[in-house]
Amino acid sequence: MLSKQWSEELPIANIQNISAVAGGDVNQAYQVTTTDETYFLLRQPGRSADFYQGEIAGLKALEKAGITAPRVIASGQIGGDAYLLMTFLEQGSGQQSDLGRLVADMHQHYSPNGKFGFDKPSTGSDLIFDNHWCDSWRELFVEKRMDVLADELLRKKLWHKKEEEQYQKVREVMNEQLNQHQSKPSLLHGDLWGGNHMFLRDGTPALFDPDALYGDREFDLGMSLVFNAFNEEFYRAYQKAYPLAPGYEKRLKFYSLYLLLVHVNKFGSIYAGGANRTMSEILNDA
Repeated sequence: MLSKQWSEELPIANIQNISAVAGGDVNQAYQVTTTDETYFLLRQPGRSADFYQGEIAGLKALEKAGITAPRVIASGQIGGDAYLLMTFLEQGSGQQSDLGRLVADMHQHYSPNGKFGFDKPSTGSDLIFDNHWCDSWRELFVEKRMDVLADELLRKKLWHKKEEEQYQKVREVMNEQLNQHQSKPSLLHGDLWGGNHMFLRDGTPALFDPDALYGDREFDLGMSLVFNAFNEEFYRAYQKAYPLAPGYEKRLKFYSLYLLLVHVNKFGSIYAGGANRTMSEILNDA
């Protein structure tokens, strides 16, 4: 429960109620009701006001691209805790085909400088990825994401020699195939799993909780496969709106592996089996 200080210091008037709601495993989340509006509040205890800068930049990039998502109202720090205040989206139901078209639309907005990366670091996992601008997707993904993850798994002793050796073989495959693949720096959600999309009351699909960057659009789609939260209607609609390049089936596994390794790093060996199987599949495909 939030203290009275929050009602007094949040930059909105006439607050009637602040109640806890589900908000994922990273933030504390609340519904804030006023006499006129309802808002969604994220809180991160003990963090500075800039904690949400990456998410804010991602939400603003989605808004600029015309993608339905929460709109940023305010951010800052109250009582030593970071907060992000956004518009509240009312839950409804809708069609996954509409969601597929929405994601395809997002992916047709490209980096303003023609490079891969983002102005803010990625903070969607326990690791921080710097997102500095790169000339190639291979460099950003393999060297600045996958290698960083691998090093951290070894440091934590969640990986040992067998996994390290297997990863080095997978790394060779990823480098070779991504060097041959023509990537364009699309606007990515960056954490596209089932918990980060919804449908509004009128059936409109919406995205939230972005970990945005500009990268190969297959990154989002590969992650979307991991928890089976998107059905065939989603993928058919996406393909019709923005067809993928040949060989995508193999490359999507690179990004499924990435999300699985993020989960191994955060939650431990419960996800190790899936990650190891995916590495084996990548090597068999090669």
